[in-house]
Amino acid sequence: MKTVKPLFCFALIAWFLSAAAAAEELQYPLAVAAHGDTIYLVDLNLPGVWKASDGKLSVYFQADKKFRTPLNRPRCAAVDRDGRLYVGDSATREVYRFDADGRPQPLTSGAIGIPMGIAITAEGDLLVSDLEVHRIWKVKLSGEKTVTEKYADVAAPTGVCLDERQRLWVVSRGTNALYRVTPDKKVSEVISGRAFDLPHEVAIGVDGAAYISDGYAKAIWRLPAEGKPEKWFSGEPLVNPVGLTWHGGKLLVVDPRAKAVFQIDMEAKISVLLPAPKG
Repeated sequence: MKTVKPLFCFALIAWFLSAAAAAEELQYPLAVAAHGDTIYLVDLNLPGVWKASDGKLSVYFQADKKFRTPLNRPRCAAVDRDGRLYVGDSATREVYRFDADGRPQPLTSGAIGIPMGIAITAEGDLLVSDLEVHRIWKVKLSGEKTVTEKYADVAAPTGVCLDERQRLWVVSRGTNALYRVTPDKKVSEVISGRAFDLPHEVAIGVDGAAYISDGYAKAIWRLPAEGKPEKWFSGEPLVNPVGLTWHGGKLLVVDPRAKAVFQIDMEAKISVLLPAPKG
């Protein structure tokens, strides 16, 4: 009978310990959504969704690692006024709404290609950017049945958000950097040309300015109501800023390379929000 070598046993124990530790850490967070004191994080490599409350992270939904299973490749998230979570998934070409038991329910029957951003209208409908077909979809949830229909055509759309006038702001990786779509579906350029290196998300601040994350530039850009975009914050500790949302008067920034969520106040002072600093 063969005996197990001690070095092999130690290596096996170390592997299990490292795997357990990794299971409690952010893997590759891409998007963030907040409601009240609760923050949700979409993690591409988990794969699934984290929930943070009082600075503590826990797994809200653990997806299967098998490709083309629900939320195997989650990309974006949003929360409605009632606290219901929506997550876009490119593996199943779908947007899911989580029910009261934390289970994802499909909404579009796989009608969306690569969902990159979700905005929720005042009526409770969804506006979803689709990077694959260069389109913004409207997922109507306010009627008797769910209907997915074309809202606007925008080249290579990624992040989206709505302002107080229900105008949709759309980050584009196409010819022009930023678009705006009015409620009557008229599309106009806000920033012409490739103003950013690799833009991801947009969020409108209380000051009326648009804030855009730029992964390659390691920066957050600010576009005032009148004027040109300028770097509002750049450099360390940001490595590859992607997801954005406002929460408690601060801009939350998700960075998958740093495996962290930062918060930046209106004076452009940055601090780590998640994982919560120890001590």
